[in-house]
Amino acid sequence: MNAAGPLPLTWLYVPGDRPEVVTKALGSGADIVVVDLEDAVAPERKAYARSATAELLAESAPGPVPVHVRINSLETPLAAADAQALAGLPGLAGLRLPKVDTAEAVVRVARWAAEAPGASSRTDGVPPLYALLESALGIENAFTIATAHPAVRGIALGEADLRAVLGVTGEAGLAWPRSRAVVAARAAGLAPPAQSVYPDVRDAEGLARSCAHGRALGFLGRTAIHPRQLPVIVRAYLPTDQEVEAAEEVIRAGSGGAGATALPDGRFVDAAVVAGAQRTLALALARGR
Repeated sequence: MNAAGPLPLTWLYVPGDRPEVVTKALGSGADIVVVDLEDAVAPERKAYARSATAELLAESAPGPVPVHVRINSLETPLAAADAQALAGLPGLAGLRLPKVDTAEAVVRVARWAAEAPGASSRTDGVPPLYALLESALGIENAFTIATAHPAVRGIALGEADLRAVLGVTGEAGLAWPRSRAVVAARAAGLAPPAQSVYPDVRDAEGLARSCAHGRALGFLGRTAIHPRQLPVIVRAYLPTDQEVEAAEEVIRAGSGGAGATALPDGRFVDAAVVAGAQRTLALALARGR
C-alpha cells in the first residue's frame, strides 16, 4: 500500500484549508494522512478547503503516503458536494465519513461518490469508505454499518462526540462502545479499528498508556492530531521482541499439523492461537522488525 507496509498504524489528521500543513504532513512519517474538511475547518473556509484538497488529489501521487479525506457531516449539503468533488480524483485513497448512524447513510455516500466525475475509473466507482461511529445509534448499528456496502474498508469511533452524547466523563463509560467497534469490525471481516485521537499532544506518557489499553482491547493503531504523537503510537502497537519470539515459538509448535498441542511452559496451541501468532509476525515484518 505504501512504503510503511500493508498494515498502517498511524493516521494523521490535518486541516484541509491549510495546504502547507498538508504538504508537511505527507513527510511526517504517518502511514496515512487524513485531510479534514469537517471539524478542523471554519464554516467560511469550507469551500476553499474542498478546492485545495481537490487540487492536491488531482495528481495520481500527491505524496509518499495515501491520502484520506474526512468529509463534512452527512446531514449537510456540504457532504454531497465533498464526495462528488473528490471521489473520482486519482490521488484519493479513501473517504472518512463522520457521524454515521445508519447503513443507509453509508449507501447514500457511496451513491454520491459513484456520481463523481472520474469515478468510473475505479473498480466499482466508489473509493474505500471508512465510517466513524460518534453516537449511541451509530454504536447500536455498528455491524450493519460495517457491512453496508462493499466499499466499506473500516469503522472507528469518534470519541469526542460520543463522550458528549453519552455523558461519559471517564474511560470506563467507553469500554463497551470500544469493544463493540472492535467486534463489529472483525465480524464484518474488516481490519481491527484504529483508536480515536488522544487530545493532549503534550502528554506522551498518557498517550502510551492509552494505546496500551487500546491494544489490549483489540484496536490496531491510532489517529493523531500532531506528528509528535506518531512515534509513541508506533512503539505502543509494534510487537515487542518477546512477543515476536513467543509468536515464532507458537508457529513452530503448530507447524506439524498434529492439531492442538502444548508448549513446554504449558501454553496451549491450536489453529486459532497459531493464526494470532501469524498476525503478530506479519505486523512485525511489515514494520521492519
